Amino acid sequence: MKPFCLVLARDANLIETKINEIERLGLPFIIVCGETFNDPRVIYRFPNGKWDAINFGYRYIPGEADVVVLNDVDTEIHGLDHMFMLIAGGSDFVYAAVRPSGGPQTKFYAIANPLNRALKVFAMGELVVARKKLLDKLIPIPPCLAEDTYLLFKAMELNYKVDFCDDAYVRTSRTSSAREEVLYKERTTLGILQALDYTRPPPWIGLFYRSLPFLALMLMLGGEDGRAWAKGILRAIRLHVVGSNRTMF
Repeated sequence: MKPFCLVLARDANLIETKINEIERLGLPFIIVCGETFNDPRVIYRFPNGKWDAINFGYRYIPGEADVVVLNDVDTEIHGLDHMFMLIAGGSDFVYAAVRPSGGPQTKFYAIANPLNRALKVFAMGELVVARKKLLDKLIPIPPCLAEDTYLLFKAMELNYKVDFCDDAYVRTSRTSSAREEVLYKERTTLGILQALDYTRPPPWIGLFYRSLPFLALMLMLGGEDGRAWAKGILRAIRLHVVGSNRTMF
């Protein structure tokens, strides 16, 4: 197995920390960053969404690499070897769990991680390991706020083996208030609906997302965080219905 890591960074704030982490893991890598940084392994790309950064950075992956690790700069990686073991065992696309450091996302991922273990209804793009021969078929990614879920759904459509690995996870920080959570849920839900426009995943995926309005109403019973999730989801549905083409927030 010859892995290569492609890291996505909006700015240069955490570049040095991420370089140290990837070097400790022993992975060759490049970082696509929205700011310039004085390191030959860091490539500047004007911020236009992660889908664009992946498309841009993918051309720099060496031909001898057969496994690609996609990682966000603002994460701390744990258990990457478990993902490599799944790839070695026959999986084509593996994504890790997310364990936020605090805020409303802690409650959300307490639901989302088991849901993905059971149904794989959306990807967590903070850490993905995939066979390059699969990504060669999926990239370029079309303009999409949920590029990770697009990759997941497209891999499922093409009958590749996908796995959610909760033995591997990332630590990260996302939102700290209900207001931030509304905007985050709006962006991520709209992105997933965009990904569905581009793909044909298994039928249960479509059924799950057709039930979103009902699920959002149920979430309103979950206190302030639940109401924030519901508001963001319903706003995303409205944006999708009117044909919003947002690909970057």
